[in-house]
Amino acid sequence: MSHRMEILGESAKELGILLTSFQLDQFETYFGELADWNQRMNLTSVVEYKEVQVKHFLDSLTVVLAIPGGLGSLRSVIDVGAGPGFPGLPLKLAYPELRLALVESVGKKADFLKHLVSTLGLADVEVHTGRAERLAHQPELREAFDLVVNRALARLPVLAEYTLPFCGTGGIMVALKHGGIDAELVGAAHALEVLGGRMGKVTPVEVTGLTDNRILVAVDKTGSTPDGFPRRPGIPAKRPL
Repeated sequence: MSHRMEILGESAKELGILLTSFQLDQFETYFGELADWNQRMNLTSVVEYKEVQVKHFLDSLTVVLAIPGGLGSLRSVIDVGAGPGFPGLPLKLAYPELRLALVESVGKKADFLKHLVSTLGLADVEVHTGRAERLAHQPELREAFDLVVNRALARLPVLAEYTLPFCGTGGIMVALKHGGIDAELVGAAHALEVLGGRMGKVTPVEVTGLTDNRILVAVDKTGSTPDGFPRRPGIPAKRPL
């Protein structure tokens, strides 16, 4: 029988992340809770042990490839549209000193996140239930984070309006995407300019097991986001910048 989270532990080394036994135990607990809750509500279609290690946990950790000074150089991260916690919670488990906020609009998913944070005994993690368009106007969250992350949330012009208002000037937003989106990247230039961002590096993910053309799209936060953004719920998706 293989050791717990063996694939994750080995593959994370390719990212320069050495996970301790304690951290691997935490990921094991995460998997158990995810599998358990997923029987009662639809958190993810990826539930097999090996697949969760690669397609959820390892995939989340690839964010480190897009951060010039490494994640250890950052203090705070917010995951917008966290779902069952990807990529934010795996990053917190790998870098426990990070302050993490999770934004999730679906109440049941937010309940899972709160349960998981409690079960894992994590400090400096907040779960915010609500839509990004509203939460981004709260003073304690607005432009309050070094790093904003998200996975599979929306096309880049819409995504930028959801996420950049949470990012402090000098910070970075990283979107986990799939390749072949050159037109989307070009089409986002106007939205980024309006929102105080600038297109950063696009990093191909070349890690064992992650084979489906994954990329990390980085956006640098170069200036403050104007007060009117994000617009009210539903408008960014209906009328992209």
